Amino acid sequence: MVDLLSREADIVVRYQGGSNGGHTIVNEQGRFVLNLLPSGILHPEIVCIMGNGMCIDPEHLEKEIDGVREKGADVSPRNLKISDRAIVTMPYHISIDNYEEERFGADKASDTTRANAYVYGDKYLRKAIRMGDLRNPEYLAKRLRGIVAYKTLEAEGMYHKQAVDYDEILNWALHYGKVFGEYICDTGIYLTEAAAEGQRILFEAQLGALRDIDFGIYPYTSSSSTIAAYATIGAGVPALKLDRTIGVMKAFSSCLGDGPFVTELHDEAAEELRQVGDEYSVASGRPFRLGAFDAVASRYGVRIQGATELALTKLDSLSFLDKIPVCVAYEINGVRTTDFPIGADLEVAKPVIEYVDGWHSDITECRTAYDLPPAALTYVKYIEQLVGAKITYVSVGPQRNAYIKL
Repeated sequence: MVDLLSREADIVVRYQGGSNGGHTIVNEQGRFVLNLLPSGILHPEIVCIMGNGMCIDPEHLEKEIDGVREKGADVSPRNLKISDRAIVTMPYHISIDNYEEERFGADKASDTTRANAYVYGDKYLRKAIRMGDLRNPEYLAKRLRGIVAYKTLEAEGMYHKQAVDYDEILNWALHYGKVFGEYICDTGIYLTEAAAEGQRILFEAQLGALRDIDFGIYPYTSSSSTIAAYATIGAGVPALKLDRTIGVMKAFSSCLGDGPFVTELHDEAAEELRQVGDEYSVASGRPFRLGAFDAVASRYGVRIQGATELALTKLDSLSFLDKIPVCVAYEINGVRTTDFPIGADLEVAKPVIEYVDGWHSDITECRTAYDLPPAALTYVKYIEQLVGAKITYVSVGPQRNAYIKL
C-alpha cells in the first residue's frame, strides 16, 4: 500500500523502527523485501528519508541498498537522506541480543536478533551513537571510549563473554561514516522547507498499533512508537500537522511472535491461509500466526491511529473459504465486551465469532467494486461497519495494480 500511495507523494519518510520487520513489494522489476529503506525508494523521482525516530544498522542498510540496486533501483544521496539524529545499531547490540537469546534458550524473547530493543534502550540511557556522529571521527572516538567500557562490563559481567574491542568498533563506525557520509543530513530542515513549498509528504510506519510501545500488547511489543501521532516527531518536524491517516489492515488477523492472540486459529484452514497468503516474516522467514478478523482489536487500532480511512489488504487470500469467521466481541470471565483490554484480561479473553458467506472465486483480476462477487463486497462493508472507518482501498494481490479504490 505504501508503494501504491507513494505515487501521490514527493517525499516518503520512515519515522520509526529498524531492520527487525519489513515490507514486501512486487512490481515490474521483481520482488523487493525492504527492512530499512522507505517503500518509496522504488520510485526514482521520490525523495526518501530515514527519520530520527529510526534505529539504523548501517551494515544491513548497505546490503539492502546493494540488493535493490541489483534489480535496477536508483539509490543515491539525491533520493535517500538519513537523519543525523537517527540512532545506530552497533555490532555490540547484536552480540548482546544473541547473548540474551542464548540465556533464554527455548523461551527466547526475540524473533530476529536484530537488536532493536537494545538500541532503543541505549538511546534512553543516553549511551547511543547517532548517524551524525559517524561523520566526526574525534567526537566519535571520545563517545565510544566510555560506551565500549560500559558494554564490556555488560558482556563480561552479565554474560561471561569476551570484552568488546574498542579499535574494532571504532574502525567499523568510521567505515560506515565514509559509506553514508553524503547521505546524512538534518532531515528536519529538509522536510520543513519541503512542507513550506507545498510538497506532498507520506509518512511510513513499520509494524502496527498493537506493537506500539505505549498502546500495544505490552510487553509483546516493538521498542518504538508505531502510531501515526509519532510520525512528525520521528521525522524531525514535530510542528507539522497530519491531514490524512490511512490505516492498513489485512482481511484476516495475523501475528508474528509471542503474546496473546485472541482469534488465533490452529486448524487446516489456517495452514492453507498461510500458504495462500505467503504469511511468513520477510525479516526472519518465521511463519505468522493467523486468525479470524478481529473487529475489537481493529477498532482499537483505528482509534489509536486516528485513522481517517482504511486500506484492506489480502482480500484475495480468503477466496478458498466457504464461511469466513469474524470476531465481533470478546468474552472476559463471562462478560462480553467490545473494548480492547490489556494484560491479564487480554490473556483470558475469548473471541465471539460470527460467520460471513465466502465467495469461492478468484478475485485477483478485479479492479472495481462492480467486479467483486457480491459476497466479497458484503464482507468488505461488514468489516467497515464493525471498525467504524471507511475502507478506501482493497488489495486483491501483491502487484502494484492489484487493488480496488472504493
